[in-house]
Amino acid sequence: MTHPTTALLLIDVQASFPAKEYWVQSLFETWRPHQRALLECAKALNIPIVRIFHEAPGSHGPFDPDHGLIRPLDGFADEAAATFHKRVHNAFSDTGLEQWLRERDISRLAISGIRTEQCCETTARVGSDLGFAVDFVSDATLTFPMTRHGVTWSAEDIKARTELVLEGRFARIIDTQNMIDEWQTQRD
Repeated sequence: MTHPTTALLLIDVQASFPAKEYWVQSLFETWRPHQRALLECAKALNIPIVRIFHEAPGSHGPFDPDHGLIRPLDGFADEAAATFHKRVHNAFSDTGLEQWLRERDISRLAISGIRTEQCCETTARVGSDLGFAVDFVSDATLTFPMTRHGVTWSAEDIKARTELVLEGRFARIIDTQNMIDEWQTQRD
């Protein structure tokens, strides 16, 4: 059975991130099995996987297409139903994603990828504003500590804040195992 109204968004799971100074391998290792499990379940149930890449032409950094890092992160080269390239934080502006989803009668989005509080959260907010039902699969999103005014916020703190501001307003917060269980139940 297929899930014609659901798509899994794989946001910015790209080789650019390990080249950034804030990359933390241990956080990646914790996140990886959640993202892999979600992808494997989506493939098994014929839920379309939509890959989103972030690019910043002319930036001379790892998100500049000239650097060759706008490609799947190692271990995540899964086949996608569609691939979109974005230059802003959300996956909808100027990408054609909304039209692609609507043409396929997809009304529910499962959000996963990198970074929790930036492109994942922003995509969830815009998707909700556009009328999509949004499942924010928090443990299948990855982020890193951030420092402001000498105070460092852990990745866990940042995720908790994102969950707080999204839940009940822009998205339903769900973990990988519960998302998989729901998808499998809907299959039966």
